[in-house]
Amino acid sequence: MMEVSSVIEEYLEAIYRLQERYSIARTSDLVGMLKVSPGTVTNTIERLERNLLIIHEPYKGVRLTEKGRKIALSIVRRHRLLERLLVDILGIEWHKVHEIACDLEHWIDKYVAKRIEHILGYPKTCPHGNPIPTEDGEVLEKKSGCLLLSEMGVCGKGVVSRVLEEESALLSYLERIKMKPESTIEVIEKSPLNDLITVRVDGKVQVLSREVASLIVVRKT
Repeated sequence: MMEVSSVIEEYLEAIYRLQERYSIARTSDLVGMLKVSPGTVTNTIERLERNLLIIHEPYKGVRLTEKGRKIALSIVRRHRLLERLLVDILGIEWHKVHEIACDLEHWIDKYVAKRIEHILGYPKTCPHGNPIPTEDGEVLEKKSGCLLLSEMGVCGKGVVSRVLEEESALLSYLERIKMKPESTIEVIEKSPLNDLITVRVDGKVQVLSREVASLIVVRKT
């Protein structure tokens, strides 16, 4: 059985996250997400392809094979369970746990992840609303009635379902304006150029950029 290093785990997890959003992971997106040089990404992609973990489509990007996806889901499961543990049990701030979980996810195994899941009462999502894969690698995600906030029309109403990007700066901002999973939201106005969106979040008016709005999934009500 191939030994999977923490570097390989990080790449597979990043590819999985990008595939969740864009259906394919472009090398330029991997450079930005992993904060490494283009040459490093190219070399690692070649290694992943040799080990049958990804399929590389030139000038398009990469996709996980079933083998690669299985490993990625195991990492994502550990990561999101750790985030829940850090928030629910240790009381660490919502916007800090992603980066901490990134460091810890490589140091726990399936058994520890299962124990964390049991202690937490089998949560379905991480603190940012993203689904926690099951031990068998299933992703139980409710997509019906959900869309990006940036795609909602004026007067559209809903509940924040998940935040797709988990960088601390973005999460800290969303925490300040109380835009977290299960917050109620209504689109009040969209600028003519569609670059700014005015919303009401739990009764308070906020103005968001289209870029930020495109990272928030809303469940319509």
